[in-house]
Amino acid sequence: MRAFVVSDHGSAPAVQDVPEPTPGPGQVRVRIHACGLNFADLLMAKGTYQDTPALPFTLGMEVAGVVETHGDGVTSPAIGTRVAVFEGSGGLAEAGVFDAARCVTIPDSMPFEEAAGFIVAYGTSHLALTDRAHLRQGERLLVLGAAGGVGLTAVELGAAMGAEVIAVARGAEKLAVAKAAGATHALDSERVDLRAEVKALGGADVVYDAVGGDGFKAAMRATNPGGRLVVIGFASGEIPQIPANHLLVKNIDVIGFYWGGYLRWAPERLAKSLGELMAMYEAGQLNPHIGARRPLEQAGDALEILRTRKVAGKVVVTM
Repeated sequence: MRAFVVSDHGSAPAVQDVPEPTPGPGQVRVRIHACGLNFADLLMAKGTYQDTPALPFTLGMEVAGVVETHGDGVTSPAIGTRVAVFEGSGGLAEAGVFDAARCVTIPDSMPFEEAAGFIVAYGTSHLALTDRAHLRQGERLLVLGAAGGVGLTAVELGAAMGAEVIAVARGAEKLAVAKAAGATHALDSERVDLRAEVKALGGADVVYDAVGGDGFKAAMRATNPGGRLVVIGFASGEIPQIPANHLLVKNIDVIGFYWGGYLRWAPERLAKSLGELMAMYEAGQLNPHIGARRPLEQAGDALEILRTRKVAGKVVVTM
């Protein structure tokens, strides 16, 4: 089968012919139809991600496809079941073996391309806003990187939870997508004084930051007393240093959030979150936005689209 393999952290990943995998105990083999890309894939290719596998390995953290073979001891999900899976790697391939316990059954109404970009993006925003930030109806939610794969879901879910959403992104096209997802206000990060604009709107009660860098610093200064800043990631490449005296004076919280960590220490909360999200999707309350699609042969181009943030929403590779 074909797979997009990282052979060396100093070289670009490439499509290679590799043996088709056989599931071990507790695993299933999934015939993969689509794989959603995440910023962590870029870090993993360079060897700088906290959960980078040993070389060589196949990139791709989340997939959607059909269960075709069981390993020993597995009875569910049944062969032929449409599933989405987050396993951390192995997704940019025509088939993959994954823990059966990590398979999430997807509705028949959900296309594979949407399912492949659903779990991490929506799962991240849902748990971050509910379990960590405790976002309340009527609060003002500031989303940095609001047109990205996870940021756009934070806009959509924040609006669904009754928040007044301030979306921050680059360019009129991305801001229009954020507005369509439910943002009340849309600010161009390259054209405005973020701190001044947010304060003029009444300040932020909750900040959702997947970008880091200068945006985080401006957002912290525009956070209302008693506010919460949720750290999702550092797409800017700059990890901000937090002055503790500002937290003290303003009585604000900075909250770390790593969705993948829930798989190890709170899987029941993650499962509950995904169940609620699937129900919202089936009720027509969520509308995943795919910004770019590429075939497996162009997986390198897909990663470059992700790296340069050329599109709004998810980047998905199809098999």
